[in-house]
Amino acid sequence: DTMTPQGILCVMERMEYTLENLLKKENPTLMLLEDIQDPGNLGTIMRTGEGAGIDGIILSKGCVDIYNPKTIRSTMGSLYRMPFLYTDELKETITYLKEKGIRFYAAHLNGAVFYDEADYSADGGIGFLIGNEGNGLTDETAALADTCIKIPMEGQVESLNAAIAASVLMYEAYRQKRRKA
Repeated sequence: DTMTPQGILCVMERMEYTLENLLKKENPTLMLLEDIQDPGNLGTIMRTGEGAGIDGIILSKGCVDIYNPKTIRSTMGSLYRMPFLYTDELKETITYLKEKGIRFYAAHLNGAVFYDEADYSADGGIGFLIGNEGNGLTDETAALADTCIKIPMEGQVESLNAAIAASVLMYEAYRQKRRKA
């Protein structure tokens, strides 16, 4: 659906993952996305997640279609390597993962802790909660987090784009894991 496509076409089977697939690795790092609407943001999060060693992405049912052509293009192939799944009930999924030992960090404007002050290398695994581009996380989802974190802002900027904020968090977790190893 572009003016100058690359001229490549293939037919592939859609990937199907389960929560158990995402929890196979010891101490997984997960991204949980609530109602992300921009296909470019979703693709960027997926591509950056692969680069930062994220183990999986969980999307609320209100997120943009991962098979949207713009999403597929912006993943630059990460769609075929990064485990993901949609959940009908994000809050229930978070509760289930908490029972499995995952600690959750919500990216939130009212976070009590700066993102680089939190310890993401603890045993059990972590999950980052990223909200919708216009509204952020719902209050109900943010309340499920163990810690609300924020990215400090200078100037008159209130917040970052969802994909950029997710990238900052994923690479901080990656940095901490590398330092611990």
